[in-house]
Amino acid sequence: MSYELVPLGELGEIVAGSTPDTYNKKYWGGDIAWITPADLTNHEGIYFTGELRKITEAGYKSCSTKMLPVGSILFSSRAPIGHCAVTSFPLCTNQGFKSIIPNERLDSVYGFFALKFFTPQIEALGRGATFAEVNKEIFENYRIPLPPLTEQKRIVSLLARADRLRQLRRTAHDLGDALLQSVFLEMFGDVDYSKWDKSELGELIEGFEAGINYLPVGEGENTSDWRVLKISAVTWGDFDPTESKPISADVKFAETHIVRQGDLLISRANTTELVGAVSLVKIIPPKVLLPDKLWRVKFRKDSAILQEYTLHVLRQPGLRKIIGDLATGSSGSMKNISMEKAATLPIPVPPLGLQEEFAGVVARVEGLRGRMSEAGRQVEGLFEGLLAEAFA
Repeated sequence: MSYELVPLGELGEIVAGSTPDTYNKKYWGGDIAWITPADLTNHEGIYFTGELRKITEAGYKSCSTKMLPVGSILFSSRAPIGHCAVTSFPLCTNQGFKSIIPNERLDSVYGFFALKFFTPQIEALGRGATFAEVNKEIFENYRIPLPPLTEQKRIVSLLARADRLRQLRRTAHDLGDALLQSVFLEMFGDVDYSKWDKSELGELIEGFEAGINYLPVGEGENTSDWRVLKISAVTWGDFDPTESKPISADVKFAETHIVRQGDLLISRANTTELVGAVSLVKIIPPKVLLPDKLWRVKFRKDSAILQEYTLHVLRQPGLRKIIGDLATGSSGSMKNISMEKAATLPIPVPPLGLQEEFAGVVARVEGLRGRMSEAGRQVEGLFEGLLAEAFA
Protein backbone atom coordinates (compact mmCIF):
# COMPACT_ATOMS: atom_id res chain seq x y z
CA MET A 1 0.00 0.00 0.00
CA SER A 2 1.38 3.44 -0.91
CA TYR A 3 0.79 6.64 1.01
CA GLU A 4 1.11 10.34 0.33
CA LEU A 5 4.68 11.65 0.66
CA VAL A 6 4.60 14.66 2.97
CA PRO A 7 7.46 17.11 3.79
CA LEU A 8 8.56 16.96 7.43
CA GLY A 9 7.99 20.69 7.70
CA GLU A 10 4.26 20.10 7.25
CA LEU A 11 4.14 17.57 10.09
CA GLY A 12 5.27 19.81 12.91
CA GLU A 13 7.56 22.62 13.94
CA ILE A 14 11.20 22.04 13.04
CA VAL A 15 13.45 23.32 15.84
CA ALA A 16 17.20 23.96 15.67
CA GLY A 17 18.92 24.34 19.03
CA SER A 18 21.75 26.49 20.36
CA THR A 19 24.47 26.59 23.02
CA PRO A 20 24.93 29.12 25.84
CA ASP A 21 28.40 30.60 26.30
CA THR A 22 30.40 27.69 27.73
CA TYR A 23 32.74 30.08 29.59
CA ASN A 24 29.96 31.82 31.49
CA LYS A 25 29.40 29.89 34.74
CA LYS A 26 26.08 31.66 35.31
CA TYR A 27 24.63 29.76 32.35
CA TRP A 28 25.39 26.24 33.61
CA GLY A 29 24.29 24.03 36.48
CA GLY A 30 20.62 25.02 36.50
CA ASP A 31 17.42 23.02 36.14
CA ILE A 32 16.87 23.01 32.36
CA ALA A 33 17.90 19.77 30.59
CA TRP A 34 20.08 20.40 27.51
CA ILE A 35 21.16 17.67 25.07
CA THR A 36 23.88 17.23 22.42
CA PRO A 37 24.24 14.50 19.76
CA ALA A 38 27.01 12.94 21.86
CA ASP A 39 24.45 12.25 24.61
CA LEU A 40 22.68 9.91 22.18
CA THR A 41 25.81 7.98 21.16
CA ASN A 42 24.95 4.88 23.18
CA HIS A 43 21.19 5.43 23.29
CA GLU A 44 19.03 2.48 22.33
CA GLY A 45 15.28 2.25 22.07
CA ILE A 46 12.66 4.86 21.35
CA TYR A 47 12.46 7.17 24.36
CA PHE A 48 15.43 9.07 25.77
CA THR A 49 15.54 8.82 29.55
CA GLY A 50 19.21 9.47 30.34
CA GLU A 51 20.99 12.09 32.43
CA LEU A 52 21.90 15.39 30.77
CA ARG A 53 23.80 18.59 31.44
CA LYS A 54 21.62 21.37 32.84
CA ILE A 55 21.55 25.05 31.96
CA THR A 56 20.12 27.95 33.94
CA GLU A 57 17.24 30.22 33.00
CA ALA A 58 19.80 32.89 32.16
CA GLY A 59 21.66 30.44 29.92
CA TYR A 60 18.43 29.48 28.19
CA LYS A 61 17.56 33.10 27.48
CA SER A 62 21.09 33.92 26.31
CA CYS A 63 20.83 31.81 23.15
CA SER A 64 18.26 30.66 20.61
CA THR A 65 17.65 27.16 21.98
CA LYS A 66 14.00 26.22 22.52
CA MET A 67 12.21 23.91 24.93
CA LEU A 68 10.87 20.73 23.37
CA PRO A 69 7.82 19.17 25.03
CA VAL A 70 7.40 15.48 25.84
CA GLY A 71 6.84 13.55 22.63
CA SER A 72 9.14 15.65 20.46
CA ILE A 73 11.39 13.82 17.99
CA LEU A 74 15.13 14.45 18.32
CA PHE A 75 17.22 14.03 15.16
CA SER A 76 20.91 14.91 15.12
CA SER A 77 21.69 16.77 11.91
CA ARG A 78 25.47 16.88 12.29
CA ALA A 79 28.39 15.26 14.13
CA PRO A 80 26.95 12.71 13.44
CA ILE A 81 23.78 12.72 11.35
CA GLY A 82 21.10 10.27 12.43
CA HIS A 83 20.99 9.93 16.24
CA CYS A 84 17.28 9.78 16.98
CA ALA A 85 14.99 9.55 20.02
CA VAL A 86 11.62 10.67 21.36
CA THR A 87 11.69 12.95 24.42
CA SER A 88 10.22 11.56 27.63
CA PHE A 89 10.68 14.87 29.50
CA PRO A 90 10.97 18.53 28.42
CA LEU A 91 14.44 19.53 27.23
CA CYS A 92 16.30 21.80 24.83
CA THR A 93 19.15 21.01 22.45
CA ASN A 94 22.35 22.39 21.05
CA GLN A 95 22.68 23.35 17.39
CA GLY A 96 23.42 19.77 16.36
CA PHE A 97 19.73 18.88 16.02
CA LYS A 98 16.77 19.41 13.76
CA SER A 99 13.99 18.34 16.12
CA ILE A 100 10.30 17.98 15.36
CA ILE A 101 7.45 19.07 17.61
CA PRO A 102 4.77 16.97 15.88
CA ASN A 103 1.37 18.36 14.96
CA GLU A 104 -1.88 16.39 14.96
CA ARG A 105 -1.00 14.67 11.66
CA LEU A 106 2.08 12.82 12.97
CA ASP A 107 2.45 10.20 15.67
CA SER A 108 5.76 10.83 17.46
CA VAL A 109 6.91 7.22 17.43
CA TYR A 110 5.90 6.75 13.78
CA GLY A 111 8.04 9.79 12.98
CA PHE A 112 10.91 8.28 14.99
CA PHE A 113 10.83 5.01 13.05
CA ALA A 114 10.48 6.85 9.73
CA LEU A 115 13.59 8.92 10.47
CA LYS A 116 15.50 5.79 11.53
CA PHE A 117 14.60 4.12 8.23
CA PHE A 118 15.41 7.13 6.05
CA THR A 119 18.60 8.18 7.88
CA PRO A 120 20.94 6.95 5.08
CA GLN A 121 19.07 9.04 2.49
CA ILE A 122 18.94 12.09 4.78
CA GLU A 123 22.62 11.69 5.63
CA ALA A 124 23.49 11.70 1.92
CA LEU A 125 21.96 15.20 1.70
CA GLY A 126 24.42 16.58 4.27
CA ARG A 127 26.75 19.37 3.17
CA GLY A 128 29.89 20.88 4.69
CA ALA A 129 33.67 21.00 4.32
CA THR A 130 34.60 20.20 7.94
CA PHE A 131 31.70 17.83 8.69
CA ALA A 132 28.46 17.06 6.91
CA GLU A 133 25.32 18.79 8.16
CA VAL A 134 21.69 18.66 7.08
CA ASN A 135 20.37 22.22 7.14
CA LYS A 136 16.88 23.20 8.20
CA GLU A 137 15.59 23.76 4.67
CA ILE A 138 16.71 20.32 3.48
CA PHE A 139 15.24 18.66 6.56
CA GLU A 140 11.91 20.49 6.31
CA ASN A 141 11.54 19.48 2.67
CA TYR A 142 12.42 15.81 3.16
CA ARG A 143 9.30 13.74 2.46
CA ILE A 144 8.13 10.65 4.33
CA PRO A 145 5.12 8.39 3.60
CA LEU A 146 2.18 9.41 5.78
CA PRO A 147 -0.74 7.03 6.31
CA PRO A 148 -3.78 8.02 8.39
CA LEU A 149 -3.12 8.38 12.11
CA THR A 150 -4.87 5.09 12.93
CA GLU A 151 -2.58 3.27 10.47
CA GLN A 152 0.46 5.07 11.91
CA LYS A 153 -0.43 3.71 15.35
CA ARG A 154 -0.88 0.17 13.98
CA ILE A 155 2.57 0.32 12.36
CA VAL A 156 4.04 1.73 15.58
CA SER A 157 2.56 -1.13 17.59
CA LEU A 158 4.28 -3.73 15.38
CA LEU A 159 7.62 -1.92 15.21
CA ALA A 160 7.69 -1.12 18.93
CA ARG A 161 7.19 -4.78 19.83
CA ALA A 162 10.00 -5.84 17.48
CA ASP A 163 12.20 -3.09 18.91
CA ARG A 164 11.53 -4.31 22.46
CA LEU A 165 12.70 -7.78 21.43
CA ARG A 166 15.93 -6.21 20.13
CA GLN A 167 16.46 -4.38 23.41
CA LEU A 168 15.80 -7.54 25.44
CA ARG A 169 18.44 -9.40 23.42
CA ARG A 170 21.00 -6.66 24.09
CA THR A 171 20.07 -6.60 27.77
CA ALA A 172 20.58 -10.38 27.96
CA HIS A 173 24.04 -9.96 26.44
CA ASP A 174 24.92 -7.32 29.04
CA LEU A 175 23.60 -9.57 31.81
CA GLY A 176 25.96 -12.29 30.58
CA ASP A 177 28.90 -9.89 31.04
CA ALA A 178 27.68 -8.96 34.51
CA LEU A 179 27.27 -12.63 35.44
CA LEU A 180 30.81 -13.52 34.36
CA GLN A 181 32.23 -10.56 36.26
CA SER A 182 30.29 -11.59 39.36
CA VAL A 183 31.49 -15.21 39.08
CA PHE A 184 35.08 -14.02 38.54
CA LEU A 185 35.02 -11.89 41.70
CA GLU A 186 33.38 -14.71 43.68
CA MET A 187 36.00 -17.23 42.62
CA PHE A 188 39.15 -15.11 42.51
CA GLY A 189 38.44 -11.91 44.44
CA ASP A 190 39.43 -8.37 43.54
CA VAL A 191 42.76 -8.14 41.72
CA ASP A 192 43.88 -5.26 43.96
CA TYR A 193 43.57 -7.39 47.10
CA SER A 194 44.06 -10.86 45.63
CA LYS A 195 44.79 -13.74 48.00
CA TRP A 196 46.80 -15.45 45.23
CA ASP A 197 50.50 -15.06 44.56
CA LYS A 198 51.28 -12.78 41.65
CA SER A 199 53.70 -13.10 38.75
CA GLU A 200 54.55 -10.73 35.95
CA LEU A 201 52.60 -11.43 32.76
CA GLY A 202 55.82 -11.86 30.78
CA GLU A 203 56.83 -14.76 33.05
CA LEU A 204 53.51 -16.57 32.46
CA ILE A 205 53.31 -16.44 28.65
CA GLU A 206 55.60 -17.08 25.71
CA GLY A 207 55.27 -13.48 24.55
CA PHE A 208 53.38 -11.07 22.28
CA GLU A 209 53.07 -11.07 18.49
CA ALA A 210 52.28 -7.87 16.57
CA GLY A 211 51.42 -7.11 12.98
CA ILE A 212 52.79 -4.32 10.83
CA ASN A 213 51.62 -0.90 9.69
CA TYR A 214 49.88 -1.33 6.32
CA LEU A 215 49.86 1.71 4.03
CA PRO A 216 46.43 3.06 2.98
CA VAL A 217 45.10 1.84 -0.35
CA GLY A 218 45.45 4.43 -3.09
CA GLU A 219 42.57 5.60 -5.24
CA GLY A 220 41.92 3.10 -8.02
CA GLU A 221 44.41 0.61 -6.55
CA ASN A 222 43.48 -3.08 -6.56
CA THR A 223 42.66 -4.45 -3.10
CA SER A 224 43.38 -7.82 -1.56
CA ASP A 225 40.89 -10.38 -0.26
CA TRP A 226 42.61 -9.78 3.08
CA ARG A 227 41.91 -6.81 5.33
CA VAL A 228 43.76 -5.37 8.32
CA LEU A 229 42.02 -4.90 11.67
CA LYS A 230 41.48 -1.51 13.30
CA ILE A 231 42.03 -1.14 17.04
CA SER A 232 38.24 -0.71 17.33
CA ALA A 233 37.96 -4.44 16.49
CA VAL A 234 38.80 -5.19 20.15
CA THR A 235 37.86 -1.95 21.91
CA TRP A 236 34.35 -2.77 23.11
CA GLY A 237 34.78 -6.31 24.45
CA ASP A 238 33.46 -8.61 21.71
CA PHE A 239 35.82 -9.13 18.78
CA ASP A 240 34.45 -7.37 15.68
CA PRO A 241 36.21 -8.35 12.42
CA THR A 242 34.11 -5.86 10.44
CA GLU A 243 36.22 -3.12 12.05
CA SER A 244 38.92 -3.51 9.40
CA LYS A 245 40.46 -1.71 6.43
CA PRO A 246 41.42 -2.82 2.91
CA ILE A 247 45.04 -3.44 1.93
CA SER A 248 46.72 -3.41 -1.45
CA ALA A 249 46.49 -6.59 -3.54
CA ASP A 250 50.28 -6.90 -3.81
CA VAL A 251 51.03 -6.63 -0.06
CA LYS A 252 52.96 -9.57 1.38
CA PHE A 253 52.48 -10.65 4.99
CA ALA A 254 53.77 -13.28 7.39
CA GLU A 255 51.72 -16.24 8.64
CA THR A 256 52.01 -14.80 12.15
CA HIS A 257 49.97 -11.78 11.04
CA ILE A 258 46.88 -13.89 10.26
CA VAL A 259 44.16 -13.66 12.93
CA ARG A 260 42.76 -17.06 13.86
CA GLN A 261 40.02 -18.51 16.03
CA GLY A 262 41.18 -18.68 19.65
CA ASP A 263 43.53 -15.69 19.46
CA LEU A 264 43.61 -13.39 22.48
CA LEU A 265 44.20 -9.86 21.19
CA ILE A 266 45.34 -6.74 23.07
CA SER A 267 45.36 -3.13 21.89
CA ARG A 268 48.69 -1.42 22.59
CA ALA A 269 47.40 2.04 21.58
CA ASN A 270 44.25 4.01 22.38
CA THR A 271 43.02 6.61 24.84
CA THR A 272 44.17 6.25 28.46
CA GLU A 273 40.86 4.59 29.37
CA LEU A 274 40.92 2.12 26.46
CA VAL A 275 44.58 1.26 25.89
CA GLY A 276 45.12 -2.42 26.66
CA ALA A 277 41.58 -3.43 25.65
CA VAL A 278 41.47 -7.19 25.27
CA SER A 279 39.23 -9.47 23.22
CA LEU A 280 39.01 -13.16 22.31
CA VAL A 281 38.42 -14.37 18.73
CA LYS A 282 35.66 -16.88 19.47
CA ILE A 283 34.71 -17.93 15.93
CA ILE A 284 36.62 -18.51 12.71
CA PRO A 285 37.20 -14.96 11.47
CA PRO A 286 37.19 -13.76 7.86
CA LYS A 287 40.51 -12.96 6.16
CA VAL A 288 41.86 -10.37 8.61
CA LEU A 289 45.39 -9.47 9.68
CA LEU A 290 47.04 -8.01 12.75
CA PRO A 291 48.04 -4.34 12.53
CA ASP A 292 51.01 -2.94 14.42
CA LYS A 293 48.69 -1.61 17.15
CA LEU A 294 47.25 -5.02 18.09
CA TRP A 295 49.12 -7.90 19.73
CA ARG A 296 48.37 -11.58 19.97
CA VAL A 297 49.13 -13.15 23.37
CA LYS A 298 51.12 -16.38 22.90
CA PHE A 299 50.62 -18.89 25.71
CA ARG A 300 53.14 -21.56 26.65
CA LYS A 301 51.93 -25.16 26.74
CA ASP A 302 52.81 -25.30 30.43
CA SER A 303 51.46 -21.82 31.23
CA ALA A 304 50.12 -21.34 34.75
CA ILE A 305 47.24 -19.20 33.44
CA LEU A 306 44.47 -20.21 31.07
CA GLN A 307 43.30 -18.07 28.19
CA GLU A 308 39.77 -17.53 29.56
CA TYR A 309 41.14 -16.46 32.94
CA THR A 310 43.66 -14.11 31.30
CA LEU A 311 40.93 -12.45 29.23
CA HIS A 312 38.88 -11.61 32.31
CA VAL A 313 41.73 -10.75 34.67
CA LEU A 314 43.04 -8.17 32.17
CA ARG A 315 39.59 -6.54 32.21
CA GLN A 316 39.54 -6.01 35.97
CA PRO A 317 39.56 -2.35 37.10
CA GLY A 318 42.77 -2.75 39.10
CA LEU A 319 44.76 -3.99 36.13
CA ARG A 320 43.04 -1.54 33.76
CA LYS A 321 44.35 1.29 35.95
CA ILE A 322 47.89 -0.14 35.97
CA ILE A 323 47.83 -0.41 32.16
CA GLY A 324 46.68 3.21 31.88
CA ASP A 325 49.45 4.34 34.24
CA LEU A 326 52.09 2.45 32.25
CA ALA A 327 50.95 3.89 28.92
CA THR A 328 52.96 6.82 27.61
CA GLY A 329 52.40 9.58 25.09
CA SER A 330 51.83 13.31 25.08
CA SER A 331 48.50 13.12 23.32
CA GLY A 332 45.39 12.59 25.43
CA SER A 333 43.68 10.92 22.47
CA MET A 334 46.31 8.22 21.86
CA LYS A 335 48.51 6.53 24.46
CA ASN A 336 50.83 3.55 23.95
CA ILE A 337 52.10 0.74 26.12
CA SER A 338 55.27 -1.12 25.14
CA MET A 339 55.65 -4.90 25.16
CA GLU A 340 58.31 -4.50 27.84
CA LYS A 341 55.93 -2.65 30.16
CA ALA A 342 52.99 -4.93 29.38
CA ALA A 343 55.17 -7.87 30.37
CA THR A 344 55.49 -6.38 33.89
CA LEU A 345 51.75 -6.46 34.61
CA PRO A 346 51.17 -8.22 37.98
CA ILE A 347 48.86 -11.19 37.39
CA PRO A 348 47.32 -13.18 40.29
CA VAL A 349 47.88 -16.90 39.70
CA PRO A 350 45.13 -19.08 41.25
CA PRO A 351 45.25 -22.90 40.99
CA LEU A 352 44.68 -24.27 37.47
CA GLY A 353 41.75 -26.33 38.73
CA LEU A 354 39.92 -23.18 39.79
CA GLN A 355 40.73 -21.51 36.48
CA GLU A 356 39.36 -24.56 34.64
CA GLU A 357 36.16 -24.35 36.68
CA PHE A 358 35.81 -20.70 35.65
CA ALA A 359 36.50 -21.62 32.01
CA GLY A 360 33.60 -24.07 32.24
CA VAL A 361 31.28 -21.30 33.41
CA VAL A 362 32.49 -19.10 30.54
CA ALA A 363 31.81 -21.89 28.03
CA ARG A 364 28.25 -22.35 29.31
CA VAL A 365 27.53 -18.62 29.19
CA GLU A 366 29.03 -18.32 25.70
CA GLY A 367 26.94 -21.28 24.57
CA LEU A 368 23.80 -19.46 25.71
CA ARG A 369 25.04 -16.29 24.00
CA GLY A 370 25.56 -18.18 20.77
CA ARG A 371 21.96 -19.33 20.78
CA MET A 372 20.81 -15.81 21.69
CA SER A 373 22.91 -14.36 18.87
CA GLU A 374 21.12 -16.54 16.35
CA ALA A 375 17.77 -15.49 17.84
CA GLY A 376 19.05 -11.90 17.76
CA ARG A 377 19.84 -12.11 14.05
CA GLN A 378 16.31 -13.35 13.44
CA VAL A 379 14.88 -10.47 15.50
CA GLU A 380 17.03 -7.94 13.62
CA GLY A 381 15.84 -9.43 10.34
CA LEU A 382 12.22 -9.21 11.50
CA PHE A 383 12.68 -5.59 12.57
CA GLU A 384 14.39 -4.55 9.32
CA GLY A 385 11.71 -6.34 7.32
CA LEU A 386 8.93 -4.55 9.18
CA LEU A 387 10.68 -1.19 8.68
CA ALA A 388 10.99 -1.84 4.95
CA GLU A 389 7.36 -2.92 4.70
CA ALA A 390 6.23 0.23 6.49
CA PHE A 391 8.39 2.80 4.71
CA ALA A 392 10.01 1.42 1.55
